[in-house]
Amino acid sequence: MSFFGQSIDKVQNGLDYASLKNRTISNNIANVDTANYKAKDVQFKQLLENETSKGFTSKRTDPRHIHFGQRATGFPVTVRQDTQYNHNGNNVDIDKEMSDLATNQIYYQALVERINGQFNNLQTVIRGGR
Repeated sequence: MSFFGQSIDKVQNGLDYASLKNRTISNNIANVDTANYKAKDVQFKQLLENETSKGFTSKRTDPRHIHFGQRATGFPVTVRQDTQYNHNGNNVDIDKEMSDLATNQIYYQALVERINGQFNNLQTVIRGGR
């Protein structure tokens, strides 16, 4: 029996994605001066498109509802090969990486707030509404 249905699982998936993206961005920033280093990206959009092209299945209560299936088991990390910013073959754009890092941190914090809300609701129920 799950206290929250699938909401904790969905938030956990989002946290996994945000954590991997944060590590990837951090590696890119750490290697900003490394010769021939190629920046990496976490490909959520590509994974989503691949999964949606397979079709969704779910329990539907109305024929107009969208089908939803099982989640994917990982987020692919790809190397950016199509750009070159520095004379040493490195393609890390520090401004883009810092912007992506800030965006990802906001996303991660929103997910943490969501999961904290779920646990606060459970705590309220355990205390009998007090």
